[in-house]
Amino acid sequence: MGKSNYSEDFKRDAVHQIAVRGYPVREVSERLGVSTHSLYKWMKMYAQAASQAASVDLSVVRVFGSKGRLN
Repeated sequence: MGKSNYSEDFKRDAVHQIAVRGYPVREVSERLGVSTHSLYKWMKMYAQAASQAASVDLSVVRVFGSKGRLN
């Protein structure tokens, strides 16, 4: 079985179908022809990216305050 390269948009859309639209992983897997393992891996990857982005946003709030002024 070869390694397939999927675009970031494809991965994001697949994760969106599961996380936001509520489709079961198995259904998205079968419909898109992607393994459930890949879908779970992508969900973890995007969850970590979102978590890191949130921590960056929080540090900006700490520096500038909630009103956007430098503390």
